[in-house]
Amino acid sequence: MASQQTQRLVQLIRSMTRAEKRVFRLMASRPGDGEDKLYVMLFDYIESASEYDEKLLLRKNTRIKKEQLSNIKANLLRHILEALRQFYSNTQADMEIRQLLDHARIYQLKGMTAPVLETLARARRLAYASHQTVLLYHVMDEERIMETQYITGSSSQKALKINEETTAAVSDLALRDRLSNLSIMLYGMYLKNGYVRTDMEFGVVRDFFRANLPAADPRNLGFYEKVYYYQSLVWFHHMTQNFAGYYKYSQKWVDSFHDESQMIHHDPLLYLKGLHNTLNALYMANRPDKFLTRYGDYVRFGESLNNTFPESYREQYTLFSYVHRLNVIFLTGDYKAGVRDISDIAGKVWAANHSWDQNREVVFCYKVACVYFGADDYSRSLDYLNMIISKPVPGLRNDIHCFARILSLISHYELRNDLYVSYMIKSVFRFLRKMENLQAVLSEVLDFLKRSPGMDRKNLTQEFMHLRSKLQPYQNDPYERRPFLYLDIIAWLDSKITGVSISEIIRNRIAATKKSDDED
Repeated sequence: MASQQTQRLVQLIRSMTRAEKRVFRLMASRPGDGEDKLYVMLFDYIESASEYDEKLLLRKNTRIKKEQLSNIKANLLRHILEALRQFYSNTQADMEIRQLLDHARIYQLKGMTAPVLETLARARRLAYASHQTVLLYHVMDEERIMETQYITGSSSQKALKINEETTAAVSDLALRDRLSNLSIMLYGMYLKNGYVRTDMEFGVVRDFFRANLPAADPRNLGFYEKVYYYQSLVWFHHMTQNFAGYYKYSQKWVDSFHDESQMIHHDPLLYLKGLHNTLNALYMANRPDKFLTRYGDYVRFGESLNNTFPESYREQYTLFSYVHRLNVIFLTGDYKAGVRDISDIAGKVWAANHSWDQNREVVFCYKVACVYFGADDYSRSLDYLNMIISKPVPGLRNDIHCFARILSLISHYELRNDLYVSYMIKSVFRFLRKMENLQAVLSEVLDFLKRSPGMDRKNLTQEFMHLRSKLQPYQNDPYERRPFLYLDIIAWLDSKITGVSISEIIRNRIAATKKSDDED
């Protein structure tokens, strides 16, 4: 098995674009280095080989000795990282500021005071423009060193100004630290437990949020402080299922970028996540018309992500676009066409041909399963549900693990696997109790499935209608409506009652809602 060093090197080279490789080769072609050019031979081998085979490498490149290989790998990694740093230094503000700080230090070591001050002034302007407060403080600290250790010709007013500015920067950093910590802690709570389910859980989240949210007016905050402030409100309203608030603050997050449009270039990933959450909020609020309009904006932004942006940014865009392509299917109810449209997503999930984190993998497995379920392909739905059920991850998306088991039972019910449903019902009950997730809606569905093997098939329509009447009131309950976000149980029941497909039920519902809105 390849060492961690080798795996990292191979992964880095395989991820490089043609432009990045060109910069590396240009830097490697400079005169000098002597024997160090062995690292170029190693680069060429890794780039061309389908798999890294060290024995084949040594046979093909006899100048490379086995005992040298570890040092050559380290040398190659150093040269690649330096080439990539040069490649991105003019597009990544933080990297450019750090480079200017390095240049200023070199001038300082040479005793060239004027170039030091000029370079630091450039770094300061860029740090201000890109709201890089951490690096801004670093620049100010270097300026302070120059004022205290060298005769720069500056007046005492410069020293007073540096003191005022560094004090303000420290204050901003402390506020940013509190807000970013609150945001990430709320997001961590969501990843573990999903949406709040009871008044007690709501109280815990609300009290935690209030205790940790600094008293601040967002209109008076710096750019990142403002975004983290809105981000914290986004996670809070999302967790508590206040989707109007979720959308409101997601949009404010995005508007913060629109107010300072240069920040879209400086931090496109944070902007992209804001767009993603506005779309997600509209999906949760079941606003298909507005969702589709904003989705068009999202696609246009993705098209603007040219080769000047890192590959990881474009990959993140693609990842979010997968989420919204799936959500379009759920909002429009076009499951039959949806199965064709998501073949690439389903293939990636099934083959594990991706680099997603475990949370994303669980979400995609469940959403793909729901698409197949909506298209009446219950066997394929079970394939993806079993991927979730067979690999539980403690403390991660317990909510989806619960609903995967419910949807699995319903799928087996549709396939007439009555013995399996009877056998597994107790196991699912135990799992839901263990997860403290046995809400009224789930309890009613499980009770129906428990009784289903003994039901007279001639009276099933009445049974479905009875279950629907029990579930209907829960759709607007702030805590019990959560199951409807994961699976449109009412649409499934209406389909069973009327004999019409789930897709048509949802399309008719959308048309009725649109007609009502137009009349209003």
